[in-house]
Amino acid sequence: QVQLVESGGGLVHTGGSLRLSCAASGRTFGSWTFGWFLQTPGRVREFVAGSHWSGASTDYQDSVKGRFTISRDNAKSAVYLQMNGLKPEDTAVYYCAATQYDRIRINPSDYDYWGQGTQVTVSS
Repeated sequence: QVQLVESGGGLVHTGGSLRLSCAASGRTFGSWTFGWFLQTPGRVREFVAGSHWSGASTDYQDSVKGRFTISRDNAKSAVYLQMNGLKPEDTAVYYCAATQYDRIRINPSDYDYWGQGTQVTVSS
């Protein structure tokens, strides 16, 4: 069982930065692969970034490459999403999710646990 709590969302201007945090509870944090997803009204959740349980690999949606960075701190049981160069089209609710797949998965149905989400709004 894993519980996830996101924080760090807010309102920023175009070009600004935010750092999202995902605090995880439960044992064996280091065995979980994590993903960040976004969702806008009326649309399905979309993969943004993922971090393999080993910490050895990450993956990103093309639209955020070079702007967003996913990282994890196993000692703190936390996963982060550093978001730089934000654009209005990044506006969404962002979710942290955990899976025990041995590869980073981009399909939200492959994830077992989800946080409650945090709103990110980028004004033009």
